[in-house]
Amino acid sequence: MGSLHKTTVVLLLFCLAVLGRADYLKYKDPKQPVGARVNDLLGRMTLAEKIGQMTQIERENATTGVLSKYFIGSVLSGGGSVPAPQASAETWVSMVNEMQKDALSTHLGIPMIYGIDAVHGHGNVYKATIFPHNVGLGATRDPELVKRIGEATALEVRATGIPYVFAPCIAVCRDPRWGRCFESYSEDPKVVQSMTTIISGLQGDAPPGSAGRPYVGGSKKVAACAKHYVGDGGTFNGINEGNTIIDRNGLMKIHMPAYFNSIIRGVSTIMVSYNSWNGEKMHGNHFLITDFLKSKLKFRVSCSLQKQNIFCIFTSSGILRDTDAIILFGILSKQGFVISDWKGIDRITTPQHLNYTYSIQAGISAGIDMIMVPFTYTEFIDGLTSQVNNKIIPMSRIDDAVYRILRVKFTMGLFENPYADPSLAGELGKQAHRELAREAVRKSLVLLKNGKSAYTPLLPLPKKAGKILVAGSHADNLGNQCGGWTITWQGLTGNNNTAGTTILSAIKSTVDPSTDVVFSENPDSAAVDSGKYDYAIVVVGEPPYAETFGDNLNLTIPAPGPSVIQTVCKSVKCVVVLISGRPLVLEPYIDAIDAFVAAWLPGTEGQGVADALFGDYGFTGKLGHTWFKSVDQLPMNVGDKHYDPLFPFGFGLTTEAKK
Repeated sequence: MGSLHKTTVVLLLFCLAVLGRADYLKYKDPKQPVGARVNDLLGRMTLAEKIGQMTQIERENATTGVLSKYFIGSVLSGGGSVPAPQASAETWVSMVNEMQKDALSTHLGIPMIYGIDAVHGHGNVYKATIFPHNVGLGATRDPELVKRIGEATALEVRATGIPYVFAPCIAVCRDPRWGRCFESYSEDPKVVQSMTTIISGLQGDAPPGSAGRPYVGGSKKVAACAKHYVGDGGTFNGINEGNTIIDRNGLMKIHMPAYFNSIIRGVSTIMVSYNSWNGEKMHGNHFLITDFLKSKLKFRVSCSLQKQNIFCIFTSSGILRDTDAIILFGILSKQGFVISDWKGIDRITTPQHLNYTYSIQAGISAGIDMIMVPFTYTEFIDGLTSQVNNKIIPMSRIDDAVYRILRVKFTMGLFENPYADPSLAGELGKQAHRELAREAVRKSLVLLKNGKSAYTPLLPLPKKAGKILVAGSHADNLGNQCGGWTITWQGLTGNNNTAGTTILSAIKSTVDPSTDVVFSENPDSAAVDSGKYDYAIVVVGEPPYAETFGDNLNLTIPAPGPSVIQTVCKSVKCVVVLISGRPLVLEPYIDAIDAFVAAWLPGTEGQGVADALFGDYGFTGKLGHTWFKSVDQLPMNVGDKHYDPLFPFGFGLTTEAKK
């Protein structure tokens, strides 16, 4: 009996050990290497679970039970898609957490990743800090400032429970007729490269030795997305989603460099562009997505590390080299994931969605890992499932996509911390972030004219004056200051959509209390002539717009801007402040203007404009985009053979701060 008893005990202990081991899930063990966790989880997944991970749906469709039923891997908010009008941070957090709860209820418990556009701050969200659009940030030539903006944006996005942003846009705008030129830092790829510091701000500084691997430094950082790959800023006539006609060398020299900087900085994802390259839709371009972006090709990238910037020069062949340090560069090999744009695969055909079966095959086969299918997600899931089952798309392609998606989720800590941190709610619209935005505004301003002669500068303006006139449609309009991608996709005019400071309010709070500030949006000549004004500030510009709605072949200042300039400036010393997403036609008016400031799309902190106008700070901004004389010259970029601008790339007058 003693021997039998011992045998029973041993068997019991063995069974308990086996049961205990069966309960152990390697992918849930944070002590395991990320690659091991991904492989363990991937090996447990069904085809339905894998395809679900590759599917990103719109917030409004992520109703209770949808994420768990279809194993959805990601949810997004499109422009203006919010849980409620003027929703608080707490409301956002509650919504995201409820969706996450649904995602985690499946037997594998894979967290979903929520994404949102945050191209100039957390633009969708009421009372968020809205920073200048990229066209202005490029004029600052200040990569460290842009990194700090990334840090602040990450905090505000996390305040609403969201861990993933579709930013930055690293387009190189070669034609201001393009409706997205305001999303581009510059026409010069070197300037755009320098601004990829924002990725380190959003995600955190990647640790030494991890160059080229996705990195997100904790629960106060967000996964970033470099977009739109590739050539979106080079389309013919600046037509949005159009055709970029350029040889391979030109594509590599102009439009590709910032992607290498982004990857070296550990960018988590890259979004494919709507445009075509020499007639081939980018969403179906296997060569550029898989052969080039995801694979190791024989090209040379000579990278010089200068402070926080990485500058890369490309030649046609060779190996990766670095003038200051060796960078091991895997070109996204088994690292970050590639995501489509909104209904991006639908647009592979013309008209869009004409042959969705083909679009699915072309997009997935090209190498896109996550598909943004905001509404028709069941059609996508069924179609992709059928193509895999029928061996049209190999399982290896699915596994590659899901591996990349899971790797990013593990790397950013979603499995350990899937839910939002409610303690971050106070970061939304935080005063320190508004002060940072104000700094960015004043550094982005480009002074193009100061006085009708160099000996009679108008700026800085005196704070103490008898009476001054402030005129123009954009002087007291917060929505116009912010532009597109603010509260809604296209942006909104007016002062009731979010919190901030208009330029008029900033002027009133800056001048001496004894100065009489008169505001008239569109004054007539008699009122101007009889006003006895010491000087006038005219603020005019473009209305908000985004994407194709901003395409513009004439680029004139919208009415009544020109007439306000002419009416005011013929009678009073005037400074014109232009609020726009790009250079506009100035030649008919520039001689009549005493001083001219390009303020771009400054965002919510209009006080930054007054800071420079009245000399609390000097003007320092430099043009990141050539200021043309006539649209007939376009496209015209620095370095072109026939370069004859009104103001050249890099131009910008400076002033000293008043002591």
